[in-house]
Amino acid sequence: MLIVSTLFKQTLSRAFCLSAAAVFCCTSTSAWALFNDDDARKAILDLRKSVATTQLELQSQIDKLKSENAELRGKIENIEKQGEDISKSQKTYYKDLDSRIGNIEPRTVTIEGVTGSVQPAETSAYDDALKLFQGGSLKKADSEFSIFITRFPKSPYEPLAMFWGGNSKYATKDYKGAITQLQSLIARYPNHPRLPAAMLTIGNCQLEMGNKAAAKRTFIEIATQYPGTDTAKDAQRLLAATK
Repeated sequence: MLIVSTLFKQTLSRAFCLSAAAVFCCTSTSAWALFNDDDARKAILDLRKSVATTQLELQSQIDKLKSENAELRGKIENIEKQGEDISKSQKTYYKDLDSRIGNIEPRTVTIEGVTGSVQPAETSAYDDALKLFQGGSLKKADSEFSIFITRFPKSPYEPLAMFWGGNSKYATKDYKGAITQLQSLIARYPNHPRLPAAMLTIGNCQLEMGNKAAAKRTFIEIATQYPGTDTAKDAQRLLAATK
């Protein structure tokens, strides 16, 4: 009976030890697993924090590069604008310089087939006289054309000054003066394109003076020398109307 009781106690003792060991093992395993999970979470958090910091640094660098790029672009645009301004300034300068030189130095020009050297004052004098004629100031225009011819006898504008001066005389009924001046034009510039019109004015002066025979000869000469032109057609109409 004592032996059985002893064996029973030993068995219970062993069972208790095994149970305790099992509980200890289980508890130790759970604690180790919990410890490992905490470390993993901390590592993940540290990694996230590191990535976030890196992203912030990268974004900061990107923003800095964008700002530097914008600043550089602004400087380039400013340089380009300065270049355009300089280019415009140079063009204005050289244009002004050419204009000033043109107002001082003579130029060789061809005016209705007549080539010659023209002074700036010469061009202005002719233009002023022509404006007077176009504005109806015929006596003043005639005077200015006469002054021009005297002042610039070798000007390529001379035949035009003679032509408009002759027409100014015709308009103011100085028929003899008109015929004299226009005949001088014909003699000095026999190939000038204004000759048909000059001859027509001479024929009209002759008609106004009552010299119909001379007028007819002039109109016939125009129709013969310049057939098919508008001036020849005008001469033929005047010829037909002259009785």
